[in-house]
Amino acid sequence: MNKTILKYAGRIGAVAICSAALTMPMMAQGGGGMGRMTPEARVDAIDKAVTLTADQKTKITTLLTDDQKKMADLRNSGDDMQTLMPKMQAMRTEENDKIKAMLTDEQKPKYDAYLAAQPRRGGGGGGMGGPPPAQ
Repeated sequence: MNKTILKYAGRIGAVAICSAALTMPMMAQGGGGMGRMTPEARVDAIDKAVTLTADQKTKITTLLTDDQKKMADLRNSGDDMQTLMPKMQAMRTEENDKIKAMLTDEQKPKYDAYLAAQPRRGGGGGGMGGPPPAQ
């Protein structure tokens, strides 16, 4: 009896350790994408990539704060993910377009490179920045 309990306890422990090991890197990378980062952290990341002015930082922080609230409202709407994902993708695209409109011509290619370097969210191409999965 004790060997059986120990065997299952060992298996449960191994599963827990593997789950934690897989979850921690995703959380460190932003969990479910940039939407999980604070607007200030996102502005800092953009600033490192394109060197923002103080005025740009203020405007982009305001935009990201407002969009973060809108995203939270969408997630809390009760709609299923298949309904939410296109709306969230459109919102993120619009957000990127608005940020790009605030940038100088010199900053825009740097911002494009920054966006291209961001990991795809949602896994396997169906993420917030990737194409929808083939069906």
